[in-house]
Amino acid sequence: MTLINEKSFRAKQIYEWLWRKNAGSFDEMTNLSVSLREKLKTHYRIDKITLEDQQISSDKTIKCAFSVEQGKVVEGVLIPTSSRMTACISSQVGCSLACTFCATGRLKLLRNLTAGEIYDQVVYLKNEAESRYSIPLSNIVYMGMGEPLLNYKNVLRSIDFLTSEDGLGMSPKRITVSTAGIAKMIRKLGDDEVKFNLALSLHAANDQKRNKIMEINESNNLEELSDALKYFHEKTGSRVTFEYIIFKDFNDTIDDARELARFARCVPCKINIIEYNPIDGGEFSQADPKKVNDFASFLESKNLIVNVRRSRGKDIDAACGQLANKNKLITNEERILKN
Repeated sequence: MTLINEKSFRAKQIYEWLWRKNAGSFDEMTNLSVSLREKLKTHYRIDKITLEDQQISSDKTIKCAFSVEQGKVVEGVLIPTSSRMTACISSQVGCSLACTFCATGRLKLLRNLTAGEIYDQVVYLKNEAESRYSIPLSNIVYMGMGEPLLNYKNVLRSIDFLTSEDGLGMSPKRITVSTAGIAKMIRKLGDDEVKFNLALSLHAANDQKRNKIMEINESNNLEELSDALKYFHEKTGSRVTFEYIIFKDFNDTIDDARELARFARCVPCKINIIEYNPIDGGEFSQADPKKVNDFASFLESKNLIVNVRRSRGKDIDAACGQLANKNKLITNEERILKN
């Protein structure tokens, strides 16, 4: 690191420009002298993500493809509803978990995103919410490309910036980190006594079915996840969200609902039933609406909190599980990897 022999208060000014004002260049830092700005440009650079492509759905969902370096692209989505404005952001370039129902899982993992690259996605989507819809950003979900708990340090650092008064000042209770289920890292979240929300992508409540669609379950089975979630709740006091994509003729029966209800007793929770969004060449299809309603009704009869989530942004492949599906930038990246 180069020492530039400036007074210490300059560091605070630069920090505010980078994190609160999200400056993209040193020239924007107008309360710094010209000589200091030139010195900074000589020794440092600001790595910011750039917008490569943007699509707007008929339901006003916005999908953005961000370039994080040459040839590497991630996607973020702004999801407007009547009650909230949510930024769905990525934590890795690609993904290593290869869940069979997810388009991102077909990509190789290229690298982790830095805390700054994660933060930049939120800032861009926040600005879109305010400029296009005149509605402030209300929620952030780490449910885009990648497995957040395999980029633990940068994910938590990005949340520190997002919740800091010197950053965006978001409440941690407005932030949800979703994981496919890595037991030891869920325990670490408990040890770190995190204040944000945790969601587990469950999708099946018996090991045989979950193994079939999520390889991670072979090394992190449901018993291990249950124990880790209990530990997390004991340490944080936070309720856990279970995400359950419901597939036709796979996990949509009352027996499946009964298994889910049994598993969900491990911790105070709520359950999001999510309609499946088809991907190119996928083996699954959407469950019948009546079966979805019956499934949810059974869970409610067991005094569980249940929400049935209708997907948004399907016409631009921005819905759950579709990121990287049909995106020309990602497709080119995939082609390069295979050569």
